[in-house]
Amino acid sequence: MSPAARPGGPAPAFPGSAVPDPRGGGRAAFVWGIGVLVYFLAVSYRTSLGVAGLDAADRFQVSASALSTFSILQLLVYAGMQIPVGLLVDRLGTKRVLIMGIALFTTGQFGFGLSDSYAMALASRALLGCGDAMTFISVLRLGSRWFPARRGPLIAQVAALIGMAGNLLSTLVLARLLNTFGWTPAFAGSAAGGVAVLALVLVFLKDHPEGAAPAPRDGARKGRAAVPRFGVGRQIADAWREPGTRLGMWVHFTTQFPGMVYLLLWGMPFLVEAQGLSRTEAGELLTLVVLSNMAVGLVYGQLIARHHRARMPLALGTIGLTALFWGTALAWPGTAPGWLLVALSLVLGLCGPASMIGFDFARPANPPERIGTASGIVNMGGFTASMTTLLAIGVLLDATGDNYRAAFASVFVLQALGVAQILRLRSRADRRERERTVASRVETLHVPAVRQG
Repeated sequence: MSPAARPGGPAPAFPGSAVPDPRGGGRAAFVWGIGVLVYFLAVSYRTSLGVAGLDAADRFQVSASALSTFSILQLLVYAGMQIPVGLLVDRLGTKRVLIMGIALFTTGQFGFGLSDSYAMALASRALLGCGDAMTFISVLRLGSRWFPARRGPLIAQVAALIGMAGNLLSTLVLARLLNTFGWTPAFAGSAAGGVAVLALVLVFLKDHPEGAAPAPRDGARKGRAAVPRFGVGRQIADAWREPGTRLGMWVHFTTQFPGMVYLLLWGMPFLVEAQGLSRTEAGELLTLVVLSNMAVGLVYGQLIARHHRARMPLALGTIGLTALFWGTALAWPGTAPGWLLVALSLVLGLCGPASMIGFDFARPANPPERIGTASGIVNMGGFTASMTTLLAIGVLLDATGDNYRAAFASVFVLQALGVAQILRLRSRADRRERERTVASRVETLHVPAVRQG
C-alpha cells in the first residue's frame, strides 16, 4: 500500500487527476527554495511596520486608528487579491505571478521609505500588499508541482517557517537599521533585496519538472484561453462548494489573526505603553513569537503528515490556548508579570503553524488544477480576520483613551465566530474527504486491470 493510502497518512491525490505525482529530490528543493526565498522577503516587508509603528505615528503625526489604517489597507488589498491570484497562478503559472509580485512589493517598500506624507505612505503599503498577495499561493502551487502529494503538509509548514524567518529579519535587522540610520535608509535600502530575488527567479525558477506539465484543461486550444468562457466563476464556485475549502478558510480565519495582529502592528505598542516594557524588551518578546512559530511549524507539519486526523485537534487546541493566555494577560491586575508575557509570546507562536492546517483541509478537497483558487479562498480567512481586528483595536483605543484591555478583547468575538463555523462544517468536510479517499483507492486498484497490450 502506498504512503498516500495509509489510513493514518495524508489524504491521497485527487482521484482522476491527470497530473503526475512528482518525485522531489535536490532539483525540486532548489527550485522550490527560490520561491520560498521570495516569500521570505515578502514577509519581511509585510511585517516591517510592526517594529516601526511608533516611528510611523511620529513621522506622519497620526492617531492609533489612522496608524492601524496602514496595516488594514495592506491586508485589505492582500485579502481581496487572494482569489484573483489563485486564478492567475492556476492559469499563468508560478513564475509569471512571482515576477509580478516581486515588482510590486519591492516598489511598495521603496516608496514607503521615501514617503513624506500619510497619503503616499498608504499608497505604498497598498502596493506592497498587492505584491505580497502573489507570493504564498505561488509557493504552495510550486511545492505541489515539485514534491509528492504525501509531503504536502510538511512542505507547506516549512514554507511558512521560512516565511516567519522573514518576520525575524524585520524584527531584528530592520529595527536595528531603523534606530541606526533612520527611516528612509532603512526602508528604501531594504528594497534592494527585491532586485536580487527577481534575478534569481528570472534565471532559475521553473513551474514544474521537465515532462511533468499539467494536462491542458477542458476547452483549451492553442492560441485560445486556457479555460472555457465563464470558467472563472465556475472554478471559484466549484472550489467554494467543497466543504473542505470552507472549513479550511474558517480554520485559517480563527487561528492566524491573534498572532498576525500582534506581530504586524499592535504587539509593540501593547508591550511598551500598556505593560511598561522598554522597546528592546518588547522586541525580544516579538522575536520569541517568531522563534516559537518556526519551531512549532516543523512539529505540526510532521504530526499532520503522519497522523492526518490530528488536524482538527491541533487547530482547536491552538485556538483554546490562544484564548486562555490572551485572556489571562488582559485580566491580570496591573501589568502582567514577565513569565506570563513570555508564555503569551510562545502561545502566539502557535497561530501561524495552526493556520496552515486550513490548507490541509482544502488540498484533498480539490483537484490539482484548482489548488490555486482553493488556496486563495483559504488564505482570505486569516487576513480578513486580521484586518477586522486591526481596525477594531485602533478604533477602540481611540474611543477608550488607549485602554488596551478593552481594545484587545475584540479578539474573542472573532474567535467565537470562527469556532462556531468550524464546528458546523467539520462533519461534512470529513465525510466528503472519506468518500474521496475510498474512490481514490478503488481507482488505484482497478485502473491497472483494464490496461491493454
